[in-house]
Amino acid sequence: MSHQIHIYTDGAAKGNPGPGGYGVVMEQVGTGYKREFYEGFRKTTNNRMELLAVIVGLEKLKSPGMSVLVVSDSKYVIDSITKGWVFGWEKKGYAGKKNPDLWKRFLKIYRQHKVDFKWVKGHNNHPQNERCDQLAVMASQQPVLNVDTYYEADGDKLL
Repeated sequence: MSHQIHIYTDGAAKGNPGPGGYGVVMEQVGTGYKREFYEGFRKTTNNRMELLAVIVGLEKLKSPGMSVLVVSDSKYVIDSITKGWVFGWEKKGYAGKKNPDLWKRFLKIYRQHKVDFKWVKGHNNHPQNERCDQLAVMASQQPVLNVDTYYEADGDKLL
C-alpha cells in the first residue's frame, strides 16, 4: 500500500511511573512537509506515552480516510494492534487491561483512517525514531508538566 503520511512515534517515562512524554514526527510522503509534536506529563508510564504518541499523530490528520504508516519502537502498541489483541479487549470491555481510556481513544481515531504499522528497533540510529525519542525525553523534562488525569486518578484500578 502506498501511504500518504508517515507518522513516527516514541514515548518515554523516567521512573515508570514518573515524569513522561511523547514525541511525534509526521511526514507527508513526497512533499517534504514535516511537523513535530510533543507533550510532557508529571506522572505516567512509558506504555501510556507510546500509545498516546500514536493517538496524537492520528488525531492531527486533517481529513478522514488517509493512508498512513505508523512507525514505532513499542512492541506493546504494535503487537496489541497487529496481533488483534485490542479488538478482543474492546469486546470484553477492557476487563483487566491497562490504559482502557487510551485504547478507546485510539480505536475511535484509528477507524477513521487506513493505518498500517511498522515496528523499528529503538535506539538503533533510525533518524525519525531518534528524533521522536529526543522530543519525548525533552517533553518529560519541561519545568511545567501536564496531568495525566486518568492515570493519576488510578484509573486502571477503577475497572
